[in-house]
Amino acid sequence: MNVEKLIRKYNVPAPRYTSYPTVPMWDQEVIGEQHWLHIVNRAFNESNQQKGISLYIHLPFCESLCTYCGCNTRITKNHKVEEGYIDAVLAEWQMYLNQWDEKPVIRELHLGGGTPTFFSPENLKRLMEGILKYAEVHPAHEFGFEGHPNNTTEDHLKALYDYGFRRVSFGIQDLDPKVQKAIHRIQPFENVKLVTEAARKIGYTSVNFDLIYGLPFQTVDSVANTIDRVGELMPERIAFYSYAHVPWIKPGQRGYSEADLPDNENKRRLYELGKEKLANLGYSDIGMDHFALPADELFKAAENGTMHRNFMGYTIFNTDLLIGLGTSAISDAKYGYMQNEKVVEKYKDKVLNGELAMIKSHAMTDEDLLIKKHILSLLCTGEVYFDSELLEVLDKDALDQFLVMQKEGLVTLSVSKLQITPMGRAFIRNIAMVLDVRLRRAKTGSSPVFSKSI
Repeated sequence: MNVEKLIRKYNVPAPRYTSYPTVPMWDQEVIGEQHWLHIVNRAFNESNQQKGISLYIHLPFCESLCTYCGCNTRITKNHKVEEGYIDAVLAEWQMYLNQWDEKPVIRELHLGGGTPTFFSPENLKRLMEGILKYAEVHPAHEFGFEGHPNNTTEDHLKALYDYGFRRVSFGIQDLDPKVQKAIHRIQPFENVKLVTEAARKIGYTSVNFDLIYGLPFQTVDSVANTIDRVGELMPERIAFYSYAHVPWIKPGQRGYSEADLPDNENKRRLYELGKEKLANLGYSDIGMDHFALPADELFKAAENGTMHRNFMGYTIFNTDLLIGLGTSAISDAKYGYMQNEKVVEKYKDKVLNGELAMIKSHAMTDEDLLIKKHILSLLCTGEVYFDSELLEVLDKDALDQFLVMQKEGLVTLSVSKLQITPMGRAFIRNIAMVLDVRLRRAKTGSSPVFSKSI
């Protein structure tokens, strides 16, 4: 089957697998606060001293709406919201601290958004001081944050550097003026260059650029030019994502029509072009949508088999406990998941009154833990081992689908192992769906719950 036919077949709604089960497949009954804390404490006791824990802090505010964005955001120019929000995040953190008899050892910390650099450097210092005051920092830690090239200052970079941050990710998306106007994300290359050089001068050792293919009005020429300009700066990591068109979730995406988007075949050409140009620049394809230079820690983690995937994307290690703080943040406590309230006011009301702001949760079954292990292996190593436990769970239809994928050149199969081929990398979400027994049982793979896979 040629590539165009494969795209037509497999370009269906598919999860990005930052968790298993994926959020829409969580059991609907919300577990109680005490049950959730029991799950957290179990994971904490198993991982804190040996591995440390991870923290994700969601800072939702943005001064303007980028219409491509699928994140949980609050658009405002009122910076008075910063202090009250930090008070709530620190109150939530204190609820977890109160559960533990020993100091948490923070191995990984990420500030996401929204726009973390919406917050002033002084308020980011107050946030970090409050987070780290009753914690220890692991000697092999990785702290990173997401910055907007237009508003990330040297003061932002210095303030976070002093707290151990050495990685920064900038949302570039595309450098073509017409595309930038359509997605409401206008940022000149000069701004990107200045902030990248400032980060390196201060001492940041890993700079990531987020790029997106499939945006409105993108062409082969515009994507080629974007990557050529990115090549002038050579960030250590690049996330090259497929644009997720979900206007039923994000109404801002209705500012352009589907006719303005590249069709399936052209979108695939943009991906292949970008992948080829990144390879020519010296980047290696590691995992789904991610590329890195050989000196970067994520490349090394992929090489030595320690790369992990969670709600923060790809990370260089697995701590087993990820606490999400802030609106919409999701925690992964190995044996369960929990998501916070998405509305800022509801989130603040709950945590400032001493309650966890949970709106969704899921307690893992033994089968969930098994499937999660194998999907993570697929996404992080490109391989799945058919152990006896997995074969007991997969039905004949799933195994038959893998045989079809082998004929199509997407995977190779042996008695004990599945391995993704180079061509199959672009279809990794589809391959993971075959392992997703909850999704298969729910028969929702064709519904508009997820963005399209390619």
